[in-house]
Amino acid sequence: MSDAIKHECGIALVRLKKPLQFYKDKYGSAFYGLNKMYLLMEKQHNRGQDGAGLASIKFNAKPGQRYISRVRSNKSQPIQHVFKKINERLNGVFEKNPDKIDDVSWQEENMPYIGNLFLGHVRYGTFGENSMESVHPFLRQSNWKHQNLIVAGNFNMTNAMELLEELIELGQHPKEFTDTVTVMEKIGHFLEQEVADLYLKAKEKGLSKLNASPFIEENLDIQRILQRSSKNWDGGYAMAGLMGHGDAFVLRDPSGIRPTFYYQDDEVVVVASERPVIQTVFNVQLEEIKELDRGHALIIKKDGKTTVDQILEQREKKSCSFERIYFSRGSDASIYEERKTLGKLVFPQILESINNDITNTVFSFIPNTAETSFYGMTEAAEDVLNDQKTAKILSGQRTLSADKVTEILSERPRFEKIAIKDAKLRTFITDDTSRDDLVAHVYDVTYGVVKPTDNLVIIDDSIVRGTTLKKSIIKILDRLHPKKIIIVSSAPQIRYPDCYGIDMARIGDFIAFKAALELLKETNQYHIVDEVYQNCKSQLKEENSDTINYVKAIYAPFTDDEISAKIAQMLKTEEINAEVEVIYQTVENLHKACPENKGDWYFTGDYPTEGGNRVVNRAFINFYEGNDKRAY
Repeated sequence: MSDAIKHECGIALVRLKKPLQFYKDKYGSAFYGLNKMYLLMEKQHNRGQDGAGLASIKFNAKPGQRYISRVRSNKSQPIQHVFKKINERLNGVFEKNPDKIDDVSWQEENMPYIGNLFLGHVRYGTFGENSMESVHPFLRQSNWKHQNLIVAGNFNMTNAMELLEELIELGQHPKEFTDTVTVMEKIGHFLEQEVADLYLKAKEKGLSKLNASPFIEENLDIQRILQRSSKNWDGGYAMAGLMGHGDAFVLRDPSGIRPTFYYQDDEVVVVASERPVIQTVFNVQLEEIKELDRGHALIIKKDGKTTVDQILEQREKKSCSFERIYFSRGSDASIYEERKTLGKLVFPQILESINNDITNTVFSFIPNTAETSFYGMTEAAEDVLNDQKTAKILSGQRTLSADKVTEILSERPRFEKIAIKDAKLRTFITDDTSRDDLVAHVYDVTYGVVKPTDNLVIIDDSIVRGTTLKKSIIKILDRLHPKKIIIVSSAPQIRYPDCYGIDMARIGDFIAFKAALELLKETNQYHIVDEVYQNCKSQLKEENSDTINYVKAIYAPFTDDEISAKIAQMLKTEEINAEVEVIYQTVENLHKACPENKGDWYFTGDYPTEGGNRVVNRAFINFYEGNDKRAY
């Protein structure tokens, strides 16, 4: 129901710990790793529709043979396109060599993508454009195996410009400016230093240049490289990397903002951005999958040794709560219960809005992602109605007839499928008036279930900009002629930009921000806007001072309910006949529902890093100056 939000990416890593012949014998295919990568990426399709990519590394290639393969796509169905290209390459080889279809050794030596180590990525663009050059994995090439570096991640850096300047000070000349390239070059710089130091040690040991390479590979200190590389990173990240000789790592930010899960046994090590993806693809139990601790890296050496090492000093855990509400797969056991709890906890506000009249209220949800919180809301409604039925029976237990008792017991809350999205309908006209008219028909509604005396309660997972609500949803719901339309968000009011992966960069887009500005005008307090601007500008000049989120002052004069009421007023257009009310989840209840995910900066403005406070102040400056550029 809320406007679509682009969001953080997804990573998938598979390290095969056995020879490829083992997987051919046990699972019937030397393509076991590729097949698992396809499933891991497709099961995380919800995390990326702008691009996808896959890289693989062979361990036993001879000099002169290709040992790194990479394929990327920015097509409309990028995962399908990536594996279509892989299949075409593999089938082309088999067509020329049909006698080699069961020869694993030959396949490993001669076919692309048949490797021992795989890194996949699905992408939603937040930094830069959605060109092919922006699609992960990124590759930093070298003729030295151990200096080849492949990087992919689920992240945004708030200080990408500062990191770029650090590279320049090191003497580098980056060919482009994106946070991914900047991060990769930083890792690459310290990788080269580590290799150079080890090469000198190899010479001191009397090793030849040829024998120095195995020595370097064996002794390469990935932990040290990552500690030096990530020292000044500010952002939320789950960063994965492969070295050409076969080492691999996945690093998580020190606040635990971006999620990372891993599983290992004697056959495989696997990493993904979501836990149920690993559960499903490898058919393992929930308790067998571990969450990578914040500020730590999972390091996999070429010999198969796996360790979890601390890289950065841990900050307070601030895992993204919005991810739990909106983006992660709802099939995760914990996430499913958390989303139901969100629906339950917001119900007392709904009950107050409908004056406890469950009988004359219809409950529903839009879009499908809100269905789980809807289930929680329905359970809360049933509990309240059961209490009401019990009270009726007890109050009249001596005078009630059997028929009356049956009538009371038969009462049920009215849960209906009110809106059905017409997936075939596309808005192809760019003229605003014509397009708005088409948008108003994207959903079909179910007629005949809502009476003019009914309240209509619709729950959504979030309300961000409110554009779709105003131009489409409320108009559609009003066709059913309810007495009152109550729009419920299972998330609190989104007031501040995100800068750690979710694409919510412009503060002026948020309906809560617009409502606060309107209230400032109405109450003759708009001078606060000018004061906030001056404070934000001054802050930018004070490079060494602690950064403060001055934008909080915009909301400070008003209660949450006052802002919600103003939002409802802004969303109701003249042609809407029903009364309109908007209800948001409270931050307090959000934390009750998602106790392990305390990251709430988009709701509260409490950013877990200094860079977050700088970004929100820059975003406000951009808004004030009428500048449409991103704040990070």
